[in-house]
Amino acid sequence: MQPSESPSPSAHLHAHHEGDARHVHVAEKRSQNALAFSLTLTLLFAGVEVGAGWAANSLALISDAGHMVTDAAALGLALLAQLIARRPPSARHSFGFGRAEALAAFVNGLAMLLVVGWILFEAVHRLSQPKPVAGGTVFIVAGIGLAINLGVAWLLSRDQANMNTRAALVHVMGDVLGSIAALIAGAVIWQTGWMQIDPLLSILVSLLILKSTIGVLRESYHSLMEGVPHDIDYLKVGDDLALIDGVLSVHDLHVWDMSPGQPALIGHLQIRSMQDWPRILAAVNAMLLARHGIDHVTLQPEARA
Repeated sequence: MQPSESPSPSAHLHAHHEGDARHVHVAEKRSQNALAFSLTLTLLFAGVEVGAGWAANSLALISDAGHMVTDAAALGLALLAQLIARRPPSARHSFGFGRAEALAAFVNGLAMLLVVGWILFEAVHRLSQPKPVAGGTVFIVAGIGLAINLGVAWLLSRDQANMNTRAALVHVMGDVLGSIAALIAGAVIWQTGWMQIDPLLSILVSLLILKSTIGVLRESYHSLMEGVPHDIDYLKVGDDLALIDGVLSVHDLHVWDMSPGQPALIGHLQIRSMQDWPRILAAVNAMLLARHGIDHVTLQPEARA
C-alpha cells in the first residue's frame, strides 16, 4: 500500500472548524471531459476550415476559422484554469486558486476583442474591393462547422454556474453565429454571385460577438477587482447588520467574491457589551446566510468606549 500524501505545513491554518464557513477554498471538482472533448474537436475542424477558407477566398469562412482557433485557446485556458482552481490553499495563496477562472475569462475576452478587430478591418476593406469567393465550398464547410459548434455549445451550456466556462461558451456561440453567417454567405454567392454579402455578414456577426465579449470582460474584471457580487446589496448588508440587537454601529465593511460564487465579508462591529458577542455573532451569521447568501464571515467586535 502506498503511503498517503502528507498534508502541507499550512493545512491546519486553512481548516474550517465548527461555526466557520461551510465552503472550502478549493473549487469543487467539475468534469473536465466536456472541455477536453470540445477542445480536441474544435482544433481539428479549425485546421480544416482554415484550409477551406483560403482555398475558397471567403472572409466569412476565414473569420469563422479564426473564431475556432480562439475558441480552442479559450477552451484550453478554461481547462487549465479549472485544474488550477482545484489546487488546495498554500502558505503563499491562503485563499486558494479559485480566482484563476476569472483571470482566464478575462484573457479570453481580450483575445476575442483582437479577433473582432481584425475581422472588422478586413471586412471594411473587402466592401470596397470585393474578391471572388467559391460559394459552394463555403456553404458545405460552414454547414459542417455549424453542426460541430452547436454540439460544443451544448456541452458547455451544461456548466453555466462557472464564469470561466461561460466565457469559453461566448467564444463558441460567436463561432455558431460565424458558421451561420458563412452558411448564408456561401448560399447567396453560390446562387447570385453577390460577393459583398461575405464581408457584410462578417461585420454583423462581429458586432454581435463584441456585445457578448464586453459582458464577459465586465464580469471577470469585476471579480478580479474584488467588487461586491452583483446579487448582493452592499448597503442593505450594512443596514441589516446595524439592526442586530446589541450592535451599535458598523464600519470598515467589505464584501467580495473570493472566487466566483463564494462571497465573503469582513468588518468591524461596535457592540454594547463584549459579553453579548457570542449571541450577536450567532445572530449575524444566521442573518447573513439567510438573507444574503454569505457564509464566510470575519468580524471584529469593538466594545463601546
